[in-house]
Amino acid sequence: MAAVALAADPAIGAQAPGTGVYAALDLGTNNCRLLIACPTHDGFRVVDSFSRIIRLGEGVSATGCISEAAIERAIAALSICRDKINLRKARRLRLIATEACRAASNAEGFRSRVAAETGIELEVIDRETEASLAVLGCSPLVDPRGRGAILFDIGGGSTELVRIERDPANPQPRIKAWMSIPYGVVTLAEQFGGRDVTPGIYAAMEREVANHVAPFAEEHGRDLTDMHLLGTSGTVTTLAGIHLNLARYDRRRIDSIWMNDADITATISRLLGMSYEERANNSCISVERADLVLAGCAILDAIRRAFPLPRLRVADRGLREGMLVEMMREDGALRSW
Repeated sequence: MAAVALAADPAIGAQAPGTGVYAALDLGTNNCRLLIACPTHDGFRVVDSFSRIIRLGEGVSATGCISEAAIERAIAALSICRDKINLRKARRLRLIATEACRAASNAEGFRSRVAAETGIELEVIDRETEASLAVLGCSPLVDPRGRGAILFDIGGGSTELVRIERDPANPQPRIKAWMSIPYGVVTLAEQFGGRDVTPGIYAAMEREVANHVAPFAEEHGRDLTDMHLLGTSGTVTTLAGIHLNLARYDRRRIDSIWMNDADITATISRLLGMSYEERANNSCISVERADLVLAGCAILDAIRRAFPLPRLRVADRGLREGMLVEMMREDGALRSW
């Protein structure tokens, strides 16, 4: 596949000599994602990637366990990831699992089975680590002319919210406060229903999330001068694709774009007016996300109400990029990001 440059600036330098190949895997509640990259003088160059919706956390909120069907989907996806890692000869790895493996009572047995059948040893990270990696991966998209951002990562089983600010003495954004709520697109859609979403159901989803966000917003959302929203998740990238009327999803047109408040409201209203079948047939949503996208929109609307900022920057990057940057920095292979 063609190499894709990932950095704050589209231009990227030549590969730094002798620094090897790095792999970052994120096994979430909904998705399995892999990114393999080589460091460059001012960023890194992606040499391979993989993404598949596996719904690992399907039913976990009700049963407390990862189902056999979800385990089999995960192992099939992770086997592909293992083959890609071996093909690219990646030697520096970080392979993480998030909310589904934090919540499920059989997570330890699942990880043991994954190790036995794929050779992949999954590391279950806590919510604070998840938030900090998202910040690291998305930090190049914080407006350099502003004071900072309210970053949110709408996952499958949880949502992380982080207030990040720039220090005049250090241009790198720093975490000022963070929180995690136990709702993502899968867990919220399972509780309220995601297929046929009436205005009443949508309002109930938004209220439920707002109750969790309110204490954080009360403490950390008062002074929002020169701040903006920064979103990383399938929810915001899907909204951006629909807003742009893309015939098919195109990362190059999505990552780093700005949406204003009116754009977001109009796009969500458009989605609310679609039937399940219409959402499933939209190439930026697909049948895999058709029953989840409105739950994601309800989470976003709760965040927007709590932090009424006029602009949202969309990030098609996050945990994997954060893992890559952290590993490369530890090795001295990357200084700027």
